[in-house]
Amino acid sequence: MPSPAPARIPQHVAIIMDGNGRWARQRGLPRLEGHRRGVEAVRTVMNAAREIGIRYITLYAFSVENWKRPQDEVGGLMLLLEHYLKKELQTFVRDGVRFRTIGRIEHMPAGVRRLLRETEEATKNFTQWNLVLALNYGSRTEVADAAAAYAKAVQDGREVLGEASWEKFSRYLYTADLPEPDLLIRTSGETRISNFLLLQLAYAEMIFTPTLWPDFGREELQAAVDEFGRRERRYGLTTEQIKAGAK
Repeated sequence: MPSPAPARIPQHVAIIMDGNGRWARQRGLPRLEGHRRGVEAVRTVMNAAREIGIRYITLYAFSVENWKRPQDEVGGLMLLLEHYLKKELQTFVRDGVRFRTIGRIEHMPAGVRRLLRETEEATKNFTQWNLVLALNYGSRTEVADAAAAYAKAVQDGREVLGEASWEKFSRYLYTADLPEPDLLIRTSGETRISNFLLLQLAYAEMIFTPTLWPDFGREELQAAVDEFGRRERRYGLTTEQIKAGAK
């Protein structure tokens, strides 16, 4: 029986989906089978997120560093992504889920880019539920791209250098139209952020779970949300200030 919903539910949950390879190795299976089972976990978590009331899910699906993996694994991952997009488009439309991506998508294979554009276009008018895939993504790359775009805006007279602020600069990040994550979850027991949303996670709560991603489901997501609900988010203030503001 699901646990009661906490008093506070995160609006935006970012997840580093880690452990697919270890899951497969523990079972004597090829790494790609772990990734395939990881795709099934994505479907499970998306359904659970809607049931719980989480409006935004951002998944770290493929980093800029992942191109260094063996080419047969990279090729298999691209095929899995294509299969996922083809299979899930009707589900996104049925459930009213807006699909979008962040990262240097222009460097993805042509077939993947086409499916990404088609899926984004078909779901662009949905607002209630949102799935964001970070593909060919790296936070340092994102900051470099944002800095170049901001410098160009200054050069063109659209920004004033002496008036720089986080609010203005953040408009040039890939995530400009997304709320900042309230909660980061990383699976598989690793306790690193691994170049994921470094600026956007400034005030996010973080949960590191030993569960491998293919085994991560509704129960594990609910447990993370419950833990989030028990934490006090102070944003630099004291507990006393937070309590006084709530009165």
